[in-house]
Amino acid sequence: MKLSAKRWISLIIELFLMGVAVVTLISYLPKKAEKAKYIFLFIGDGMGNPVVSLTESYMSYKEGKLGGERLTFSSFPYFGLVTNHSADRAITCSAAAGTAIATGQKTNNGLLGRNPEGEPLKSFAYDLKEDGYKIGIVSNTPVNHATPACFYASPEQRHHHYQIIQDLAVSGFDFFTGSGIKGYFGNSENDPDCQKLLTEAGYHIYWGQEEYEQRTENSEKTILCQSHNKGKEAKEYFVDGFERKDSFKLPEFLSACLDSFGDEEPFFIMCEGGTIDWIAHANKTIPTVKLVQEMDDAVKVAYEFYLKHPDETLIIVTADHDTGGVAIGWGNEWMGDTLNWGILDSAWNAAGGRNTLEWEENRKLNESAHIGWPTSHHTGDNVPVYAIGKGAERFNGKMDNTDFKSKILAE
Repeated sequence: MKLSAKRWISLIIELFLMGVAVVTLISYLPKKAEKAKYIFLFIGDGMGNPVVSLTESYMSYKEGKLGGERLTFSSFPYFGLVTNHSADRAITCSAAAGTAIATGQKTNNGLLGRNPEGEPLKSFAYDLKEDGYKIGIVSNTPVNHATPACFYASPEQRHHHYQIIQDLAVSGFDFFTGSGIKGYFGNSENDPDCQKLLTEAGYHIYWGQEEYEQRTENSEKTILCQSHNKGKEAKEYFVDGFERKDSFKLPEFLSACLDSFGDEEPFFIMCEGGTIDWIAHANKTIPTVKLVQEMDDAVKVAYEFYLKHPDETLIIVTADHDTGGVAIGWGNEWMGDTLNWGILDSAWNAAGGRNTLEWEENRKLNESAHIGWPTSHHTGDNVPVYAIGKGAERFNGKMDNTDFKSKILAE
């Protein structure tokens, strides 16, 4: 059957319209999410909502205001709340919370990188490494402390520090920072010390700013620690950075890692403000605020990088748990709603900005300022998450800490 020219034109128009409809339909189909090229995950250990509120209240006081001042990360456009119970406790420990964030699975308190049955779990940092990402594990606690270790280790228990270092040695990750190394001398006289073990694994270890600045080559695998912990066991739950002017601050640790990575290759950096938890356990108000501000200064380093690569960078800021449950306003008297930052600030300045108060003296000082610390341990409160950049919308709303892995990997 021979078609007329008019019919041919009609068929061509119909086919064209069908093609347009198909293209339009495809454009409305959900696109597969892609993970960011540059990923920053900040974990303020113990930095629950009360600690964030405390810090911003102090910042407002310093500006002569009752409120309104904000940390850099609390101005990010996406915000959520994170449940953080462990597999066996309503109130988590850092190891269990870090494991949930890093592996997407709950575990019992006291376990690190293993499920409740004791089987090793895989951190998403290894997935990113396999995808060609450089990996940085930045902390101001020992490099093998609980939270940083969750991203590369699976020891039988969280306090098996030498085993954690053995896992670090074979991780292949690119850049580590910390105050020093726990379990430095091993478990027996037959164990090589951690310096030797890590050097044999191909890592260059630099102790302090002077050693790092005098390096003659850029090592592909670097560990950067504080100079005062060279060749010895690093302390924990002891914050001495206020007194030591030669210490790396968290922003400097992060900057060193960023300088090493550059921006040609994709990277993932976990940056922990670990000493927030340590000082909050002691209920030290001004030191807690100062350490949150130090972590916020590290966030600013990442934010400056984001401004140069806004379409390829994701910044996430969260906490593993709250520590201390601090309350702004304390006491049974009518004037318990009157906050007196001046008392705390004066005591801090009189001490020369040093962490010197003993427990009872500190307790009385907090009460006189109407700051309440109901516990010296962790709490079960939800913790905040703030995000900006590529994929940040996935961190909006209510979630569990096991959701971080899939959200970061855009699964």
